[in-house]
Amino acid sequence: MKQLMITAWMITGTVFLFSCNNSTEKDSAMKTPVETKDTSFKPTEMLDSTNAIAKTIENIQAAFKGETTASAKYAAYSKKAVEEGLHEIALLFKAASKAENIHANNHKSVLMESGVAVPVIVPEFTVKSSQENLEDAIKGETYETSTMYPDFLKTANVAGNQLALISLNYAYKTEKKHKVMYEAALAALLNNTVKSLPSVFYICPTCGNTYESKAPSRCGISMTSGDKFIKIITL
Repeated sequence: MKQLMITAWMITGTVFLFSCNNSTEKDSAMKTPVETKDTSFKPTEMLDSTNAIAKTIENIQAAFKGETTASAKYAAYSKKAVEEGLHEIALLFKAASKAENIHANNHKSVLMESGVAVPVIVPEFTVKSSQENLEDAIKGETYETSTMYPDFLKTANVAGNQLALISLNYAYKTEKKHKVMYEAALAALLNNTVKSLPSVFYICPTCGNTYESKAPSRCGISMTSGDKFIKIITL
């Protein structure tokens, strides 16, 4: 259990597992009513191991849906960028789409190993201009890296679900890189310097980690050999 707690600290950068105490002020804050349609929701700090196990599966299902949708959406955004003559941005979206599909498949494997039925997802999204699509992508990655995945990781740690921790961490660390890439692409688009953006991407087949221009000898997240990376150079 001590090893597991250390792992969670390394992943999330914050230790919440030691926050349970008898502070009246904290207990009062926890019990403040929150407007939500999901009346079964509990903050991660309040989850016991049994509730955390069930909540982790629910979170993995949500993550699977999100990554499946993101993969389809970014593929569509790539086609829109091609239509607008934005080759480099189209390649970025294509690379991200491939990475999100790897995340979705990892989450799917966790569900299957847990004996849970994998939901059928019908992606829903709207394709707009490439500028708006980049803004949407930044918004989505920001939510995943600042809120969704950090919370999911804390819950999976309480549950002791190692596979979930691995899959969630792979996605979390990759999405942080995608956010930066999208922000750079949007800035280039607004400054009319799109041609300066990378025209080659490498995707780790294990975790979806995304590299620009050159593949490393080993993936910085999963340690997968660089010679196994997926090269994205054409649309």
